[in-house]
Amino acid sequence: MAELVGIYAASHTPVMLNFPDAIPEQDREAIFAAFKDMGRRIAASRPDTVIVISDDHVHNFFFNNFPAFCIGAAESYQTPVEHWLKAEKQVLPGDAALGAHLLGEALQNGFDPSFSIELVLDHGSLTPLLLAGLVPHVQIVPLLVNCVQPPLPTMRRCVDWGRFLRRAIASFDAGKRIAILATGGISHDIATPRMGMVNEEFDRQFLARLSSGDTDAIVDHATRHVAAAGNGAEEIRNWLVGHGAAGGAPFESLYYKAVSKWYTGIGLAQWKVQARDER
Repeated sequence: MAELVGIYAASHTPVMLNFPDAIPEQDREAIFAAFKDMGRRIAASRPDTVIVISDDHVHNFFFNNFPAFCIGAAESYQTPVEHWLKAEKQVLPGDAALGAHLLGEALQNGFDPSFSIELVLDHGSLTPLLLAGLVPHVQIVPLLVNCVQPPLPTMRRCVDWGRFLRRAIASFDAGKRIAILATGGISHDIATPRMGMVNEEFDRQFLARLSSGDTDAIVDHATRHVAAAGNGAEEIRNWLVGHGAAGGAPFESLYYKAVSKWYTGIGLAQWKVQARDER
């Protein structure tokens, strides 16, 4: 059986790459240091593949076909799709075998994702990988969750997806080491009059509930209050996939700051899953 060696979560925003100097140097250095620290933690777990849970910002999908969940099953992924993102065009290595395994297991276990071997990944997947120093050192499998265009999958369904991922990883090839990186959120608003307003209270309450491990309380809070945190806060669904995959492992907030000039509540965290060689 494969081994789940780490689960992490991090905010993403293109502003971190496009306008890094929009915030004070002290804050910028602290945030970038937090990403590098997360990258070191992930690298120390020696993953063969990182499952990147993110969302597509209307690049691969549009109103003619917008799946709730899409699994990437390609051998490589071009990125970034945005011509305006200040990041070098590159090709990330994919783990097609794991992607195909997740797809097959999903269909056998009551889940109905779409799949693609032609995804071109956007800032949501690339930015945290770049800032963590993981490009191009690990293979990836993207799992894209619709956090953009209603109707959106429920918060509860995202937790269910995480629980499924944990089981599916365990049934993959023996000896493989798999990590999960959930990206997005926390509070932010895009293209509305509230853009730049960060709901720090919501963010800290969300992180506190994740720390409690109480799934019902987490789902209830997320469902009832996410609208107050901005349309971009819908990306907390990706964190809930991570929570479901953690299987009750303790949650640790690694960094948080409300950064209005980057339009986002910037958070990084991990669930302390224990690899076999650490037991």
